[in-house]
Amino acid sequence: MLIKKEIIWREILWQSIEKKVRQFTQKELSKKLDFSLSTVFNALKVPRASNAIEVSGKFFVVRDQEKFLNIWATFRNINKDIIYQTRVEKPITEIEGLMPASVIFTAYSAFRLKFNEAPADYDKIYVYDADLEEIKKRFPSKKGNPNLIVLKPDSELKNYGSTVPLSQIYVDLWNISEWYAKDFLNGLKEKIF
Repeated sequence: MLIKKEIIWREILWQSIEKKVRQFTQKELSKKLDFSLSTVFNALKVPRASNAIEVSGKFFVVRDQEKFLNIWATFRNINKDIIYQTRVEKPITEIEGLMPASVIFTAYSAFRLKFNEAPADYDKIYVYDADLEEIKKRFPSKKGNPNLIVLKPDSELKNYGSTVPLSQIYVDLWNISEWYAKDFLNGLKEKIF
C-alpha cells in the first residue's frame, strides 16, 4: 500500500500528466488529500532537490514530469503490496473479463484498457483490490507460476476509476520483473511524453 508521500506524488503527477495542471499549492493538496501541510511539505523535498518541481512563493510548478516519475518509480516497492497471487489456467483477456467490479487494473491490463492496444503479449495480470474474498472465490489458490497478482490498494486509489492513473501504471511497470514490462514502459513513455 502506498505511503502518504507516494499518494501525494501520484496526485501531483495525475493532475500534471492527465489534467495538464502544472501549478499547485501545498494547501490545496493538503485539503484534497486530507493530509497535514507538513506531510505535503516533506513529500516535496526530494522532487524539489532534484529540480523536478520548482517552488516559488505560495505555489510550486512541475518542471520535469519524467524526472518526477523516475523518482517515484525508484522509491516504489510493488512487492510489498502483494496480498494474493495464484495461477489461473485461462487466456489473459478471459481472466480480465472475470474480474470482480471492485478491482482496479494496473500494469499491462491497465495499459491495454486505456489505449486499446498492447506493445507486447503479456501473461500476467496485476490488480488492486481490498476484497480478497471475491477474488479467492473466483480464482482459488493454485500452485504454479502465478499469473494473477493482487495488490493492496491505498484509500485514495478508488478516486481514479477502474484503472490506475498513467503515473502509477508507469511506476508499477518500472517495478515489475517480466521482460516485456520494458516494452510497455517504453510504449507508455511515448503516450505520456
